[in-house]
Amino acid sequence: MSAEVEEMLKRLQNYKNIIGIVVIDNDGIPIKTTLEYTTTLHYAAVMHMLRQKASQAVLDLDGTNEFTLLRMRTLYHEVILCTQGDYFIVVLQSPCD
Repeated sequence: MSAEVEEMLKRLQNYKNIIGIVVIDNDGIPIKTTLEYTTTLHYAAVMHMLRQKASQAVLDLDGTNEFTLLRMRTLYHEVILCTQGDYFIVVLQSPCD
């Protein structure tokens, strides 16, 4: 992982609403995390499947386009999934009202 990514992770961790960050490779294996182990594995598995489905949906809608970012809000959290080449980043944060 590049120094640029490490710096980005440090910056993100300083925001007060950020609960956790997981960096996941394209095979669904967590590379770096700020969450506990079982939570990391759970998010890595679910977000890997979601990323694959979202990527396929974007390609089905427009074959010249590609999936880059998904932001999803639930009752308790916001989840941001961002692709970055050989890996993708999942940011879990408390929603701002």
